[in-house]
Amino acid sequence: MDLLNTLVDKGLRRELPTRDEALAVLATSDDDVLDVVAAAGKVRRQWFGRRVKLNYLVNLKSGLCPEDCSYCSQRLGSKADILKYTWLKPDEASKAAAAGLAGGAKRVCLVASGRGPTDRDVDRVSDTIKAIKDQNEDVEVCACLGLLSDGQAERLRDAGADAYNHNLNTSEGTYGDITTTHTYADRVDTVQKAHAAGLSACSGLIAGMGESDEDLVDVVYALRELDPDSVPVNFLIPFEGTPLAKEWNLTPQRCLRILAMVRFVCPDVEVRIAGGREVHLRSMQPLALHLANSIFLGDYLTSEGQAGKADLEMIADAGFEVEGAGEVTLPEHRAAAGGGCGSHADAGCGSKEGAGCGSHADAGCGSHQGGGVCGSAPAAAATVTEQSSDARTDLVAVRRRGAGTDLAPNA
Repeated sequence: MDLLNTLVDKGLRRELPTRDEALAVLATSDDDVLDVVAAAGKVRRQWFGRRVKLNYLVNLKSGLCPEDCSYCSQRLGSKADILKYTWLKPDEASKAAAAGLAGGAKRVCLVASGRGPTDRDVDRVSDTIKAIKDQNEDVEVCACLGLLSDGQAERLRDAGADAYNHNLNTSEGTYGDITTTHTYADRVDTVQKAHAAGLSACSGLIAGMGESDEDLVDVVYALRELDPDSVPVNFLIPFEGTPLAKEWNLTPQRCLRILAMVRFVCPDVEVRIAGGREVHLRSMQPLALHLANSIFLGDYLTSEGQAGKADLEMIADAGFEVEGAGEVTLPEHRAAAGGGCGSHADAGCGSKEGAGCGSHADAGCGSHQGGGVCGSAPAAAATVTEQSSDARTDLVAVRRRGAGTDLAPNA
């Protein structure tokens, strides 16, 4: 179809599609979904070949969050039966990280629930970064701790952090329906602080909260202008005990269209499939690898994910290969330029080696799904054009192993 040919040509030139073109991708029918995947796959292969970057998440501090994020299992007032524990010691976090690195991950994402870190918290995380890097010299470390105060990004960089993750999650227009405790502008400010400090900025979105196609396009265009190195795409995990527990708005086909739209708008950024891929993509996960070049390995923050071994088998069976520790994630022009998901005419998305941390489901207020945005009201009353006929609550399992437990992780 002419639309897809146009989008492929623009993606290969790193040219921004029009908003109408982005909306048209989301409006394509299920009959056309394989054509959409094939087209966006050409753009993905142009900039990333058949490599898949693996990331591994360590939940440093689970639950007990004072924020009221509407979809978060760790939110204030959450009735979700999740693990709750305070800060892991540096050696405990390093041990947890080692499991993911042994499974093939090249980046460790350190996440903690809460509005944002105190200076003492930054000291804790700095000690943890040192402990991990002492054991694994080449590992990339991304911190995800919530809203940053002045000077904290620089301290994390000096401690050895490579990246900072803080998601926008939804459009500015619907943000007030999702959060009551801070603003969209607060989140933008934190991403800018990380970027200005020389950290690899990472920021993404959550789909499936009741937003419209226009909202999805708004947040992706805002991300392109914000200039992150990495754009994680989360699919809402509707946790029982949270205000969004009944929001089952996604189908595998819609998830693929969303990923394709992100790839067309940000052609050479690290697009990461983050929280909710197992719940909503299900058996169509391998198709999503033709759109995204990065995933998380194993479990999420408070929910279980696909076994790490199954992730590796899926990548191999789909004809892709795990990105090695010595390989630069992003294209050479991005790594050399130090740019990101820019909005200027010839800008693509992403720049620095390794890009940023993603956003596993049900994270803390650091910005991973289930914790990045904080609010109490259900998502906006936008009309969703596709509705899943069955709520797959059987696929939502609370994490009971790994960090914060005595059981081995699912890496």
